[in-house]
Amino acid sequence: MENTRTYWWKNAKIYELYIDKFAGDIKGLTGRLDYFTKLGVNCLHILPHFPSPMVDDGYDVSDYRGVRPELGTLEDFTTLIKEAHGKGIRIIVDLVLNHTSDQHPWFIEARASHTNSKRDYYLWSDTGNEYADAPNMFPGTKPRNWIRNDATGDLYFATFYPSQPDLNWDNPTVFDEMMVIMEFWAARGVDGFRFDSAPHIVKRDHTNSMGLPETHAMLKKIRAVLQQKYPNVILLAESVTESKTYFGESDECHMVYNFPLMRQIWVMLMNGDTAALQAVVRDMEDIPENCEWATFLRNHDELTLRTLPEDITVAMRQFLDPEGVYSFSKYPAVRVAEVFKGNQDKIVNAFKILYSIPGAPIMYYGDEIGMRNLPPKEGVRDARLYVRGTFDWHEAETQMTDPNSLFNQVAKIVRRVPVVLPEKVAA
Repeated sequence: MENTRTYWWKNAKIYELYIDKFAGDIKGLTGRLDYFTKLGVNCLHILPHFPSPMVDDGYDVSDYRGVRPELGTLEDFTTLIKEAHGKGIRIIVDLVLNHTSDQHPWFIEARASHTNSKRDYYLWSDTGNEYADAPNMFPGTKPRNWIRNDATGDLYFATFYPSQPDLNWDNPTVFDEMMVIMEFWAARGVDGFRFDSAPHIVKRDHTNSMGLPETHAMLKKIRAVLQQKYPNVILLAESVTESKTYFGESDECHMVYNFPLMRQIWVMLMNGDTAALQAVVRDMEDIPENCEWATFLRNHDELTLRTLPEDITVAMRQFLDPEGVYSFSKYPAVRVAEVFKGNQDKIVNAFKILYSIPGAPIMYYGDEIGMRNLPPKEGVRDARLYVRGTFDWHEAETQMTDPNSLFNQVAKIVRRVPVVLPEKVAA
């Protein structure tokens, strides 16, 4: 069990970014680390940096142990971690457990023949009748989750894009492969892994294949193996529903995104009603002592309103995206400043609420300088791209010199609660 003094994640103030969109490449990000010190941030969540065809902005991974060439090299990434640690900044990276790219060597081999040794790394069917109750997360891209494989004449399962075949976690070799990958990055100094789409890992027929007991058992197994060598490397789960269950009995994930809290913060910002928010905050308190909620206003995806009553959902869509131009999978993909049309006081108020609530708050890159959505563009099928624009460094540098700017007001909020971290991160 970790010593309480090593629960660094309970004092984390996280900043979520794409390397290329924020700083161009890894060396550029390394050169910008002082920006986070000025902002009061002590942890970076780096969105997928792995080689990828970029069908899903990097969540379609073709090599889990590499770096996209346009971002730099593995050596550059190792240097980034070392330099960040020298400034007391931790690094969390995304790890996509549910699926790979169809360009990953595992799948290229698996799809080639029925007898290939990698075949059982993925889920296959002759009929496509299995897992009928599992959600089709991107229905706009495919009518169902079973996708035809021409080489073998059968079907493979893909919860998200058709080019993102789901891994078969009932194959013990898949677990072993993923543990090798996690240890590869942990050995280079990575401080944590964000588990994308955690509920979907294990599938079972005649269920919705979400948050199954088998998935929780797999997370416990990952935690146990990783903790033997790297007790201070954390796991952060993304789960839109039943979030609290991903802590387990303090033996699954160290951190979990608090989607219920996010939704109720926005409801309060819309109508001023604090009752539901206070109820969620009270519910947050009952978690294991060595765990922490990841709190946030928004992230790189749409603002999912799932589980809200229908009348509140309708009102929220109108509040967040009144012209209905930024919708993805039924929900708006909007930046904080887009919702408030750049009103600095309202943006500051939203940050005050977030940073006043217990938990480890996450800031999405650019929100601290009031970046807005990219303009709507004909032919864009994935509205999440509108919140993934290039960071405006001219605006940031201008605001840093103005004591009344949004940046400096947000920095004061972030710094209000002392950061309990050493000057340097221990190796």
